[in-house]
Amino acid sequence: MTTQPETIVVLTMGGTIDKVYFDALSEFQVGEPAVTRLLHLGGVACPFRVIELTRKDSLEITDQERAHLREQVAALQERRIVVTHGTDTMTDSAKALADVRGKTIVFTGALAPARFQESDASFNLGMAFAAAQTLPPGVYIAMSGQIFPGDRVRKDRRNARFEAI
Repeated sequence: MTTQPETIVVLTMGGTIDKVYFDALSEFQVGEPAVTRLLHLGGVACPFRVIELTRKDSLEITDQERAHLREQVAALQERRIVVTHGTDTMTDSAKALADVRGKTIVFTGALAPARFQESDASFNLGMAFAAAQTLPPGVYIAMSGQIFPGDRVRKDRRNARFEAI
């Protein structure tokens, strides 16, 4: 007898993973969350549900929105959560959830929009889903082919990757 895997809740905050570019001047909007499409394309059989919280570049996310994210996570009955988020302030939001107990929370995003052929979005999302299913409670960041504790990672903008600190 096999047991059904736990449902993973995906909370979307926006960021590059959801960006839509309109012209050569790189003007963009944060569009509809790409996560549902990516999970279906990946053939994900694990039950999941997606909740859109914001559609913002992470540089525009406020402390009030981080507090709202924390409230939403704490209120969920599910214990396994993935948060898609812009990479510039992902670590700030991870820190805002550091005291949430009993839940495995994995932040992920992309350095190139999911709509781009050469995006890291699908890979990062897949890693985040695996991490959410297998790691103990805590806050993590899944980026650059690694899983980091949420409070011991930084974005290296010059080399376009995340690294441990």
